[in-house]
This record gives sequence, C-alpha cells and structure tokens, in this order.
Amino acid sequence: MDETGSRHYPDKPAKVYLFGTCLIDLFCPEAGMNALRLLEREGIEVHFPADQTCCGQPAHSSGFPEQARAVARAQLRLFPEPWPVIVPSGSCAGTMRHHYPEMFADDPGLLAEATALADRVFELSEFLVHVARVSLVDQGAPARVALHTSCAARREMGTLEHGRALLAQLPGVELVVHEHESECCGFGGTFSLKHPAISSAMAGDKVDALKETGAETFVSADCGCMLSLNHTLQKRRDGFQGQHLATFLWQRTNGEGGER
Repeated sequence: MDETGSRHYPDKPAKVYLFGTCLIDLFCPEAGMNALRLLEREGIEVHFPADQTCCGQPAHSSGFPEQARAVARAQLRLFPEPWPVIVPSGSCAGTMRHHYPEMFADDPGLLAEATALADRVFELSEFLVHVARVSLVDQGAPARVALHTSCAARREMGTLEHGRALLAQLPGVELVVHEHESECCGFGGTFSLKHPAISSAMAGDKVDALKETGAETFVSADCGCMLSLNHTLQKRRDGFQGQHLATFLWQRTNGEGGER
C-alpha cells in the first residue's frame, strides 16, 4: 500500500467499475471509451453498470438537496463488489467522494453505504498515477499543450497535479501554463444557464489565456469545461480545440488516432 498526501492508495486491482458521467455519455463518448482503453491496457478488467445515470451534482450545487439525494441514491447500489470506481471527471468524482456522505448524513443506513462508496471513488488521472502507477510511452509528435482543470476537480480532487504528472511522462509534450489557470472557465454546471452573459465572458477570458500560450491544443479532465471552452472557440470560428485528457493520453501513447 502507498500513501500520498492524506489518502491511502491501494495496490493495482484486477477489476474496477467505470462511472461514465452524463456529459461523457451524451457528448464525449470517445473520452469514456479511451478511459476504458487506458485502464484495460494496464491489465485491469473494467465493468460498466448499465443503470448508472447522473451523479447528482447539478441538483446538489443548485440547492436542490432532495432531488440530489434521489439521484445519488440510485447510484449507491450499482457497485456491489469492493472494486474501485473510476470516474473520468474530477467534479463528478468530487461529488461522489466528498458530498455523498454529506447528502445522507441524517440517514445512518444510507450514510454507511455512501461512505463505503466514497472511499472507493477515484478520479481517472488520480487512479492512473497513484494506483495503476502507469508508465506512459509517448508515440506522438512534439506538441505544446495547455492544461485546464475544473474548479471542483482542482480543489476537491487535486486533479491539476495528477494531470501534470501524466503529461510529464510524455517527452514530446511541452506543458505550458496559461495566465488564468486557477480561474473558472465559466461553465460551473447550471451557472452557465443561469448567468449566460457572465459565463460567456469568463470563458472568453480563459480562451484568450489559452491561446496566448502558443499551445497547439488544451486538455481537460472535465468534459463540461472542455465543451464550454470548445463552444466558445467554435463561435469565434477558431480551429483551436481541446480534448479530454483520456483521449489525448490514448492518442499519444497508442500511435496515430484514438481508435483501436
């Protein structure tokens, strides 16, 4: 067993669950498939419970606790085996690890289930670094790349450091730091729907900072941020686009293209 920071990390397991997230399911299925491929390449058997839905984060962060609990409750018993639950989104993983126990604090039975599940939740890049302990072999051409980490993933899950650690294994990748790295991209889940003008301005600032680095692309471990920033770029008719970290890593380490 290895301990990094305040979390005790297990040895690499033979089997894991994959929690795909709503946005990946609906908008970025290739990121989910590439997350699966990265895990399988490490000799890990991946199980995907078909009944999984949303983690409950949108309702929770918008102030609807009963609705959030209803959604979260439906996920609690989808992962009966004591295997790690891998989430290719720092914000969704943060909800499941940090907020599920809060949601059920007044129900001892469900609290026990939520706490047990929370202890097995890992954000994808965290799992690859600290549990699978991957050793990546870069097969891509030299590239300048910027990294964007969602607010929740950065502060709740440490995903910024995990993403940097994975990219640092790729000698052909020059990671450039943009001026607004620690700032929100403006997506913020339902924030972008409630305050579209503010959200759009924040996304514009973030895109400007990414472009000013001279990077050829940006990567993010959160599909919501990536979609928001890519949409902003598309409205500007800018060919600069970002990728989910799982897709970028698979393409860089599997030769050309992300498909097998």
